[in-house]
Amino acid sequence: MPDPDSNWVILAELVRARGNRGEIAVNGLTTGPERFTELGTVTLLAPDDTVKGDFEVEEAWEHNGFTILKFKGIDSISDAEKLRGFRAAIRPSRRRPLEAGEYFFGDLVGCQVIDAKNQTVYGNVAAVHEQAGGSGLLELEDGLLIPFVKDICVGIKPEAGRIEVILPDGLVELFRG
Repeated sequence: MPDPDSNWVILAELVRARGNRGEIAVNGLTTGPERFTELGTVTLLAPDDTVKGDFEVEEAWEHNGFTILKFKGIDSISDAEKLRGFRAAIRPSRRRPLEAGEYFFGDLVGCQVIDAKNQTVYGNVAAVHEQAGGSGLLELEDGLLIPFVKDICVGIKPEAGRIEVILPDGLVELFRG
């Protein structure tokens, strides 16, 4: 089976029904509800990676740390509950253009993290976690968390599969203690 993530950009995971009109709370991997409104439609991928179909976004807003989506035709709690565990996705061609120095978090996954000074390899990025009001965290395959900030991530080259870092003294030792 082909890897769906190579053909899709995952925007959010649908977590649970919210409200009684068919709204659903999502863990967004993108920049908030305005992006869903801007897109107009998203494709839903089932937990087994099959395509459920395209869904029109009627409304999108923030509530208690979640993005809430209301899809056209999903009008009850039971309708919304059937979508739990699905992922909202778009084709790579629908990604918004980036400014210089901006990166799609999904493009950082798989990148090798290397010390910029001595070329020590720390591992590969397994996930990127967005922080509300913050910069985000790179999670390496062994669980090491690295703040995704300019002072630490000094060479970001997703096209080369590489992120060069200058880690604060003691960060690795503290984690691996």
